Amino acid sequence: MRVLVIGGTGTLGRQIARRALDAGHQVRCMVRTPRKAAFLQEWGCELTRGDLLEPDSLDYALEGQEAVIDAAGTRATEGGSVYDTDWTGKLNLFNACQRAGVKRVVFISLLDADKHRDVPLMDIKYCTEQLLIDSDFDYTILRCVAFMQGVIGQVAIPVLESQTVWVSGTPTSIAYMNTQDVARFAVAALQRPETVRQAFPVVGPRAWNTGEITQLCEKYSGKSARVFRVRPVLLRAMQAVASFFEPAVNVVERLAFDKVTGGGVSLDAPMEASYAVFGLDPAETTQLDDYLKEYYDTILRRLRELEADLDKDAKKKLPF
Repeated sequence: MRVLVIGGTGTLGRQIARRALDAGHQVRCMVRTPRKAAFLQEWGCELTRGDLLEPDSLDYALEGQEAVIDAAGTRATEGGSVYDTDWTGKLNLFNACQRAGVKRVVFISLLDADKHRDVPLMDIKYCTEQLLIDSDFDYTILRCVAFMQGVIGQVAIPVLESQTVWVSGTPTSIAYMNTQDVARFAVAALQRPETVRQAFPVVGPRAWNTGEITQLCEKYSGKSARVFRVRPVLLRAMQAVASFFEPAVNVVERLAFDKVTGGGVSLDAPMEASYAVFGLDPAETTQLDDYLKEYYDTILRRLRELEADLDKDAKKKLPF
């Protein structure tokens, strides 16, 4: 199929683009800054400059396309409200799809969005799901949780560098999933009629809390972790202060997400039906402990190689 990937430079979007190419699809990626997406072009993707907040660019990007996979999301470093960017952007995208006659849509949502509508990002995901359900699109909704890639920056690197691991709220078990595995589901949906006008949980093999993840990182890195737990009342105070400043709106909304990840209610779901409908093998899905072990093995090996190279250079300076 001719597939337009939205959010192709993101952690998940690039994996979807790669997987779609490997599956034989013609992939076009809409990006805001083409020079930062050269790697997609090298893989074989067609690039088009566009922005979800610029309807004309969406019309151009959708020309000749048969399906859309929407993996776009606002980065934490961007200013403004997620309602202005994510919600308005979704409305623009789906309106453009209707104008272009593109009916097949795969949307990346979040698990249990309907239970956390007081959290802005979850509310947007819920409302987008309802918009699709009430439409005549041939949609597939993938309800995901957190990605394994995020664990690297949040826990793995701080442990390796003897920095503090910050955690908040009540320990919450989360079924982290590798973005490569999420991409398998997103691309498989294009060829599975059974997934049309359906929503599915797409989560990892097991739910882990921060304490368990920290122990894994200590085991594979050989270092002890320093953990600091932030009280929820402190986060609420930070939200209240930040809300006084317009540029901090995005920060306030991100802090609100702690109600989800620090609420103590496990973010997990049974996956047997999802694997069966998508025709995928659960045995091929990445385990978090294997993912972290491979990460540390790779990093520590490179550090040893770097240390060895430095030793060689130092020896060259010796007078004998």
